Amino acid sequence: MIRITDSLSIDEDEILWTFSRASGPGGQNVNKVSTAAELRFDVMKAFLPEDLKMRLPPLAGRLLTKDGVLVITAQETRSQERNREIALDKLVTLLRKAAQRPKRRIATRPTRASKTRRLESKAKRSNTKKLRGSRPDAD
Repeated sequence: MIRITDSLSIDEDEILWTFSRASGPGGQNVNKVSTAAELRFDVMKAFLPEDLKMRLPPLAGRLLTKDGVLVITAQETRSQERNREIALDKLVTLLRKAAQRPKRRIATRPTRASKTRRLESKAKRSNTKKLRGSRPDAD
């Protein structure tokens, strides 16, 4: 079990791993060893709270496919195990961010001073524009 928060954890069996050859520097190691890690996590089939599932797509962006599968790749290091840890950390971070409920905004009324400042700035801007229209006569 992978712990996300105190009350939320996911089963390791829900994660599908694939490994491929990483691009970039690494010498002959690049051509021989599959070090790039790709993590696939099916969000829609996973046992997660519904509100978390609703908050996840905007946070995940292009990492989430149309089918609801979260695809995270890591190829930063030359070690397969380290890339696997990095991809898992990315998943946990994303799920923790989605697990946080947004604070409910309490509507407030504007203060008298802010209303006055707003009206003064509007009057000043209006006066500036009024002066643009009146040009002095060319004698």
